[in-house]
Parts: sequence; structure tokens; C-alpha cells
Amino acid sequence: MTGEAQSMLLKARQPVPRTSVSVRTLLRFVPNPKTTPFTFGYLIVLLGTTLLLEFADPAVTERLLRLSSTDAHNLWRRPLTSLLTSAFWLPDQGWLAYAVIFAVAVAPLERRFATRRVATVFFSGHVLATLVTELPVMALIGAHVLPRSAGLWLDIGVSYGFFTTAGALVFLLRGRARLGALAAMEAFIAVIYLSDDPVSLDSIVTLLGHAFAAHFGLLFWGPRLWRVAAGRGPIPADIHEPESVV
Repeated sequence: MTGEAQSMLLKARQPVPRTSVSVRTLLRFVPNPKTTPFTFGYLIVLLGTTLLLEFADPAVTERLLRLSSTDAHNLWRRPLTSLLTSAFWLPDQGWLAYAVIFAVAVAPLERRFATRRVATVFFSGHVLATLVTELPVMALIGAHVLPRSAGLWLDIGVSYGFFTTAGALVFLLRGRARLGALAAMEAFIAVIYLSDDPVSLDSIVTLLGHAFAAHFGLLFWGPRLWRVAAGRGPIPADIHEPESVV
């Protein structure tokens, strides 16, 4: 047997190394109170309100949701209450899906840019997208172009804040990853719209809100966070040099 053949035979007898990802590596990407307190705490609050909707008296939960809704009627009567509380409810019981979404789009920004900054990005998108979409509805109702019922639909959820952080995260990616993420985000917005009742006014308003929030994060917050990551802006004390957002 030649030396080459012997070498090949020895290699064939060696066990094939197994590629594995440690549990510790996977847990780094799971929101936790130490590295991502905003993301973790927000998910806990959403879990609590989701359980409340599931097990509390329906009359009580209906009252709470109506008080929190950012529909045009509620914004006119109690603007601060509705803006502050509407983002703490989910429109369905799919908390686990939102936990995955937050882990993908919110937690990476918090790990890179700290809690205060990511909370600012999230809530600024929630508030501005709500006002940009609902104030015209209020004006059209006042001008009798739309019926009063157009200002009474239930408008709650975290999607505006989520899309703002997602837009900022897309900007921070590079090359083809940025283009792919941008296409995925736009497609996600379209799927949400088409999966509802596309011709209804509330679906159109929600579509505009999602689009505004995503592009507000992309075009306003993205460049500002990029400058922070590049060292051309104030960086939190626990961040020393630019690094990947994930």
C-alpha cells in the first residue's frame, strides 16, 4: 500500500468532528435583564397584559382596551393616556411570536446602543406614527368627510415601535445584507396589510403607520445610530468601539 493510500485510510478511520453551537452562545441572543433590560422588561409587561386579556373578565378588558386605544376619538379626549398605554397591549394572544420579533429587531440595538437610546427609538416611532396617521383621520372626521365611526376602531399594539427599531437596524447592516433586510421588511409590511381587509380604512391607516415607522427608523434613526457606532457621536460608557449590531 502506498503512503498516500495509508494516509487516506487513516483519515477515513478518524471520527468526523461535529459542529455544535454552545448553549451559552445561543443564550447570548435571548433577551435578559442584564444585557437587554428594556427588551426583557417590555416582553414581561406584554406577557402580563396578554394573560390579563386571556383570563380576566371580558367586560374589564374591553374597557381597558378602549381606554388605551389610539383611535381618533380617544386621542382627542385623552391623548396622553392612549399614547402611553396603547403600546402595552397585543392585538392577539401571539406573545411568543412577538418575543421572537423583539429578540431579532429590538434586542440587537439595545446590546449595541444601550437601553435609553433604544427606548427612545422605539417610543418615538410609536408616538409619531400614531399621530401622523390618526391626526388626518381626526381632521377628516371634523370636516365631515369621514363618518364618526372612523374614529372609533380599536387601535393598540407595538408594531409601530417595532418597525421603527427594525428600520434603524436595517440601516446599520452592510452591503447585500442591508438590501435583503430592507426587502424583507417591506414584504412583511405588505403581507400584514394584505392579510387583513385591504379595502377597509383601518387597514389603510395601519399600512401607512407601518410604512412611516419603518422609514422613520431607516432614514432618521439609522444615520444617527451609524454615527454613534462610527465614533462621531456620544457613546454610552459601556461601549468603547464600533462593532456589529448583532
